Amino acid sequence: MQTDPGPIPLRALWIALGALTCAFHIGLIFFGLVPNLVARPLHMALVLPWVFLFGAATRGAAIRGSIIAAVGVAGCLWIALNHAALRNQYGFLDDPFQVGLSLVLLLIVMEGARRMIGWPLPMVAFAALLYGLFGQHIPGEFGHAGTPLRSFLGTLIVAEGGLWGSLTGVSVGVVAIFVIFGAVLNAGEAGQGFMNVASAAAGRLTGGAAKVSVLSSALFGSVSGSASANVASTGAITLPAMTKLGYPKRLAAAVEAVASSGGQIMPPLMGAGAFVMVELTGVPYVQIMIAALLPAILYFLTVWMGINAYAQRFELRAVPEDERPGRRAVIITSGFFLVPFSVLLIAMFALGFTAQYAAALAIFAGAAALLFDATPGFNLRQGLARTGDAMLSAGRQVAMIAIIILCASIIIGVLGITGLGVKTTSVILSGSGGELWPALLLTAAACLLLGMEVPTTAAYVICVSVAGPALIELGLEPLQTHLFVFWFALLSTITPPVCGAVFIAAGMIGENWLRVALTAMALGVGLYIIPLSMIANESLIRIASEPAAAVLAFAHVAVGLSCFSYALIGRSGVMIRAGLFMLGSVATFPGLLF
Repeated sequence: MQTDPGPIPLRALWIALGALTCAFHIGLIFFGLVPNLVARPLHMALVLPWVFLFGAATRGAAIRGSIIAAVGVAGCLWIALNHAALRNQYGFLDDPFQVGLSLVLLLIVMEGARRMIGWPLPMVAFAALLYGLFGQHIPGEFGHAGTPLRSFLGTLIVAEGGLWGSLTGVSVGVVAIFVIFGAVLNAGEAGQGFMNVASAAAGRLTGGAAKVSVLSSALFGSVSGSASANVASTGAITLPAMTKLGYPKRLAAAVEAVASSGGQIMPPLMGAGAFVMVELTGVPYVQIMIAALLPAILYFLTVWMGINAYAQRFELRAVPEDERPGRRAVIITSGFFLVPFSVLLIAMFALGFTAQYAAALAIFAGAAALLFDATPGFNLRQGLARTGDAMLSAGRQVAMIAIIILCASIIIGVLGITGLGVKTTSVILSGSGGELWPALLLTAAACLLLGMEVPTTAAYVICVSVAGPALIELGLEPLQTHLFVFWFALLSTITPPVCGAVFIAAGMIGENWLRVALTAMALGVGLYIIPLSMIANESLIRIASEPAAAVLAFAHVAVGLSCFSYALIGRSGVMIRAGLFMLGSVATFPGLLF
């Protein structure tokens, strides 16, 4: 999807729509409760122009997109205007018009998802709809009793069991706010601040350019929550820096891909998945963020140790002193992200505000920072241009995530109507013989396969909906289950054959993607092991309630992951590497081996 909105008048129109999108979502936080059948359809209405019109390459595409968007917006507005009457229908459609409207909205959502992210997710949604409509003809356990058409479509469209379900509520109330926060932050000097802090902290070390990539990607990813966006942004700086210092291309691209993939697991933002987790688990966002902190640090620590192991094989030089930022530049530019971050964290932890209210306050702080540059100085003209860029970015990114969540909501709605999720749970339980670890491995495989086809958030939602109840029934806590599934839904970012972050990094540096992927899998070994370690070491995610046990678990898992890295990457002999592998297994999974 192109990022240039076209001529200046057209750009101004898109900026205005982006501003309206931001104002709507921020306004929902400050101006009281709005009925779900009003807020959620309006949310969809705001994103449809971005999905179908923004980036239209030809006049014909623009005309077709305008028609589809206009029909979708009209349908959403009709639902919002008639929400009170629709609520009294209790999920049953009254007339052929409502049936037609339901079919049209479902098709528009699936087509929108196709345009934004390709065929796989809308095809899964379409298959789910076919199952819901005709699954009564399937013999055996996976058939269902059947649901009348008007009741089936009504539950998906005029009730809160499909398009306007709880997932869409998360997109409206929380995800959009943090996406806007990230867009505002990234429109200013914060990105350079991330790079400067990372360079000052790690540039002088062995493998310094690679370690700068790790730190900057961790910082940037904590805001963007997107592996692809992370690679494209930080990689534009770190990849040339690594190749200039003589790093092998496959290693440079792998470092950037692996480090960038950690953005979706790095608090405080963690992408859209963390906010969906809040809705699905009922656990407050702050608790999820705290629980996810130590595993996220372990992930980046493993990448760091992998770079040290590669330093035994290649000359991974530090960043030259004259290319590292000075102390003054670090202090000034770091303020552009430290101030909004401080507002966010203080509002959540010290003042006890909700995550979305705290994020709204942080947005205001970030927006004020757009008016200043790194000299430092006040620059109104530049600030207004950056604000326009932030509105464009916010509109596009809210639309991207919203259409994914809306399409995933169709699938979750069908699972609820037909009971397919319960049947899948029983299959997992029987296939694992009622044992936890076989069930975990089955779930991990399902996450990997589904993650190759659909975005991380959608893969997580679908997998946890069908496999989560089985894991909980086998004794896992809900938060353990959700974090486990969420981590394994990330595997496809670096695991062949579909590895989005690797493809982007390899393309940017001009290296064979498979070589990059194999190197990335070795560097990112923590992505495969840490979710399992969260199950074997339950205290790892309980730092709030069991800090001493959590730190102890962190320490021995860190030792184990370091051993795994050196066993996979180091230059030692076969026997030593085998010994490191055994030591890593004992340190990471002591309870399973003894």
